[in-house]
Amino acid sequence: MEMTPGRIFTEKLLRWHREENRRQMPWKGEKDPYRIWISEVILQQTRVEQGLAYYQRFVEAYPGILQLAKAPDAEVFKKWEGLGYYSRCRNMLAAARLIAETYKGVFPKTYHEILALKGIGPYTAAAISSFAYNLPYAVTDGNVMRVLSRFFAIHADVSTGAGKKKLAGLAQSLLPPKKSALFNQAIMDFGATVCKPMAPACGICPLASDCLAFRRQEVSKLPVKTPKPPRKKRFFYYLLIEHKGKIAVKQREGNDIWRHLHEFFLFETPKAQTAGSCLKSAPMSSVIGKDFTVVFASKPYRQLLTHQEISGFFLHIRVKKRPELQGFEWLSPEQISKKAFPRFINFFLDDYFRKKADQA
Repeated sequence: MEMTPGRIFTEKLLRWHREENRRQMPWKGEKDPYRIWISEVILQQTRVEQGLAYYQRFVEAYPGILQLAKAPDAEVFKKWEGLGYYSRCRNMLAAARLIAETYKGVFPKTYHEILALKGIGPYTAAAISSFAYNLPYAVTDGNVMRVLSRFFAIHADVSTGAGKKKLAGLAQSLLPPKKSALFNQAIMDFGATVCKPMAPACGICPLASDCLAFRRQEVSKLPVKTPKPPRKKRFFYYLLIEHKGKIAVKQREGNDIWRHLHEFFLFETPKAQTAGSCLKSAPMSSVIGKDFTVVFASKPYRQLLTHQEISGFFLHIRVKKRPELQGFEWLSPEQISKKAFPRFINFFLDDYFRKKADQA
């Protein structure tokens, strides 16, 4: 009896995984649902190379759910510092505390219970369910959608809900009985090392002879993905207001980016400005007056977010009279180093304190 394309795909993929897959990661083969969860949360929107050190620090500091659930928010945010997308960290803490309270610290064991946890979507729920409990749920990350789009020549747009749903259904139909963890690991590794986004290794691919995109010379055209809209440009000017060796710092609130992280006095403008024009502007003058000394004006800094591009300067000034700034704390450099800041500000702080150390 002739094998179907789906059966051919699954069997060849599992053979490649068994005989050729050499991709190593510290969480590979992990069965502890807590550790799998931590690794998946960290790797959302994060490269493996960057996420590895964070994963190791997290599981060392918080070896179990109860330790994470009891940890102070500020401490956890400080350990997360630099990863960005801080809503992931907030959701992770909320989920850990719910598990501690509702499940007595034991990670839930069904797909739907896992999916109900804050910050966990279908992909992460499938990953935890299959890797920890070998439940029959297929993962559909970017690697998986790329591999399936190419092998089966699917032109559905993977940036749309309909496209993702179609590929998720296909991935689910390909799962071999009682081997979901093996299949999920194999297809993700295959997408990361062979069927790569750029320069895929079609010349050595064991699936190439059956891959419709390869046979039709469509590999570079798949998967179909609508380009993202241009990023919104924002211009941030941070004022490090120093009085008697301490600098004004506050925690960001509201629903804007970087919520619950710390920052200095912020002046946002609709377009780029010079340091001098910022200091002379009405909002700045009303806060610092005219009796101040400029200590340092930084070079321009830039950070790219998913939908925004942040550009700006840092201006360090010293004032004789401390201004009344609602919601701000006055902190020493040592105290500032213990607070969690957005990566944009950390870029500056790393440069600034390194420069001061060199001058000492």
